[in-house]
Amino acid sequence: MHDKSIALLNQAVSEELTAVHQYMYFHFHCDDQGYDPLSALFRAIAIQEMLHVERLAERILFLKGEVEMVLAAPVEKIHDVPKMLEMARRLEEEAIQHYNQFANQCAAHGDAVSKRLFEDLLLDEERHYDQFDQEIDNLARFGQNYLALQSIERAKTQAAAAPPESAGA
Repeated sequence: MHDKSIALLNQAVSEELTAVHQYMYFHFHCDDQGYDPLSALFRAIAIQEMLHVERLAERILFLKGEVEMVLAAPVEKIHDVPKMLEMARRLEEEAIQHYNQFANQCAAHGDAVSKRLFEDLLLDEERHYDQFDQEIDNLARFGQNYLALQSIERAKTQAAAAPPESAGA
């Protein structure tokens, strides 16, 4: 009865897992490059996407389906920040398109709860899209200065956290 919804929910799980892995990869590399604010953004959104997986899995299990933990695509090894942001924005745009379609398909076969779940996830995906779009706009407006400011932010944080030198040394 709910096979169509379960298939859509599992497709969403797959896409969300892919986003989690990709965003964590970007988080690691932004952190390694000293871009703390961007690193934190990728990490936070990866965690939110993980929570989406949980909500989708709970619905699949409620419908007596099997949760398929399969990535939609392998992690792309991108180290260039503008390319990271472009890919992230594209992933969010695809999620928005899919979740709109999935919500309509669930409504068409009488599954109002899955429809509402996809609509709820859409709100987060649109917010994520907007966040990545804003970062892309910042890079376009400020160029490499924007990334330099992120590195300076790390230096200030590290300096503030450094233990004070002893007076007698």
